[in-house]
Amino acid sequence: METFNIFIKSIFVDNMIFAYFLGMCSYLAVSKTVKTSVGLGIAVTFVLVVTLPINYLLDTYVLKAGALSWLSPELAGTDLSFLSFILFIAIIASMVQIVEMVVEKFTPALYSQLGIFLPLIAVNCAILGGSLFMQQRSFDNIGQATVFGLGSGIGWLLAIVGIAAIREHMSYSKVPKPLRGLGITFIITGLMGIAFMGFMGIKF
Repeated sequence: METFNIFIKSIFVDNMIFAYFLGMCSYLAVSKTVKTSVGLGIAVTFVLVVTLPINYLLDTYVLKAGALSWLSPELAGTDLSFLSFILFIAIIASMVQIVEMVVEKFTPALYSQLGIFLPLIAVNCAILGGSLFMQQRSFDNIGQATVFGLGSGIGWLLAIVGIAAIREHMSYSKVPKPLRGLGITFIITGLMGIAFMGFMGIKF
């Protein structure tokens, strides 16, 4: 039950875009069409699902204070948590490189449409944010960390596909000239964020 709660909350209540505004650069730049948004959203979800359990194991058995006690009792007092940022980013960058090669190999059209924003997943703050939230919340097991990554990815995917669908329809609307482009996008994002706040009232 706890794992299910983590999954639902990570999608709707703790949504990376609407609750924490993480990954906004890619969200704003790639959300012009639904097709490219779906592609990037799936890529972000995949990277989160793969990197969070790896970083969970890294944090649990290497970085935490006393985590190295399984190697030797003499290392029980060792605390390597100051290396979290560097090692988490290294894992994320490696996974993003794999995703980039796979997308380029099998869907070159999507690869060209995503452009620079595909390799920039490595510095997408939603990805690093997922690992840091995982570390902060001290999940009980790797399964919960994986489910949190999956839910966070799906939440980010829903956000970018939702805004892309709205932006496609906005092209047929008479938006005031000063608000065209990012202006109206920020307004819609704020309204979507307020709508998602309604999920905070759900009792899990």
